[in-house]
Amino acid sequence: MLRSAAGASRSAHITYPALAFLLLAIGPAVSAAGPTREESARVAAVVAPTDDFTRPEAFEPLPGGATTWQGAVNANAFSHSSANMSFKRELDFKIGNGLFRRLWVSAPSSTTSADGLGPLFNARSCQRCHLKDGRGHPPASDDDSAVSMFLRLSIPPQNEADRAALASGRVNVIPEPTYGGQLQDLAIQGLKAEGKMTIRYEEEPVTLADGTVVTLRRPVYGISDLGYGALHPEVMLSPRVAPPMIGLGLLEAVYAEDIESRADPEDADGDGISGRVNRVWDQEGGSVMLGRFGWKAGQPSLLQQSTHAINGDIGISTPGMPAAAGDCTERQRECLAAPDGNSDLHDGLEASAEMLQLITFYSRNLAVPARRDPGDPQVLAGKRVFYDSGCVACHRPKYVTRRDSLGEEQSFQLIWPYSDLLLHDMGEGLADNRPESQASGSEWRT
Repeated sequence: MLRSAAGASRSAHITYPALAFLLLAIGPAVSAAGPTREESARVAAVVAPTDDFTRPEAFEPLPGGATTWQGAVNANAFSHSSANMSFKRELDFKIGNGLFRRLWVSAPSSTTSADGLGPLFNARSCQRCHLKDGRGHPPASDDDSAVSMFLRLSIPPQNEADRAALASGRVNVIPEPTYGGQLQDLAIQGLKAEGKMTIRYEEEPVTLADGTVVTLRRPVYGISDLGYGALHPEVMLSPRVAPPMIGLGLLEAVYAEDIESRADPEDADGDGISGRVNRVWDQEGGSVMLGRFGWKAGQPSLLQQSTHAINGDIGISTPGMPAAAGDCTERQRECLAAPDGNSDLHDGLEASAEMLQLITFYSRNLAVPARRDPGDPQVLAGKRVFYDSGCVACHRPKYVTRRDSLGEEQSFQLIWPYSDLLLHDMGEGLADNRPESQASGSEWRT
């Protein structure tokens, strides 16, 4: 069980009386149902884009509000807990960190608390993809590891049942019939991996406004060394780099109404921006909800994001996805027949509900580092250009999070994510041509 939040905050030595005054000025209590009209007006004033670029805005150095990490900027800068976390909750964070770093092994093994890997997988731990809790990267060469990047797979709907499933929102995509929803390039001993991601680059000349010609490299993705036969002729591939882990709990705490109010799918206001929300299935609630997480906003919550990642990437069964064989399909019989790590120790699964909650708690509380040099004249000049160019139309600077957030650390914070959390059509040049739920093949989340 996650422990209560009693105890003193580790950030008690850091005081922000002006921030406290600001939040009190917004309103004494924003109800669980949402702020009142008066409170909404006050919040709107706080989060309105600035027109003063002579100095930093109040609290701009704290992009995560009171959760912001203000220590040394080094290789561990993304791996600290929310600065306002109580001492007692810090233990849950550390246990979650241990589970996030855990190296899973194939079953059966003597380490029954950590067996159940695969049988097909992309990594042995969460940390292998999110190294130091940061983002992954494409392989720099054929010899470089591709562990922090993989390929999503799907096919267009093939029949009325497929179309109905997509229309209901209960599925985001139709998986490739043999290889499932993603390419697993690793396997336990005795099984073949599904294949190897390949990347080649095509050089493409581009003429800039002043006539200068530059050459861009367009990546072309493929799969070699297929282990289980041919791919479906209509297979769609989408490369996915592991995203950074910081600030995710704060994004989860943004009011859905604050995101939806910015949607303008038909560009009714004529500003050239046509952002829209993705609607995806929430397994816990059994209904369609606003998508927030993933490159196409394909998951509604951190719990569901964690559930899908540990099952699809590592092959671990959980209450939300109890298939011990992970992403293995009916056509991969050897994979389905392999031993699993389901254990009474974990409620008949490879990872219990408590373990998944601890991983989610850890993910929710990885703190955003403090802004550096917000008052530097060059930084302020760049900020003016950013605003004057209209970047803030999509990269919305500020929000005030909800009081009834899932994590008390994220409750009622002024945050600076620079995102509207909406889908935007980025054009053919950036398209993966693979729809996901209501997101098209050329749309990505800001």
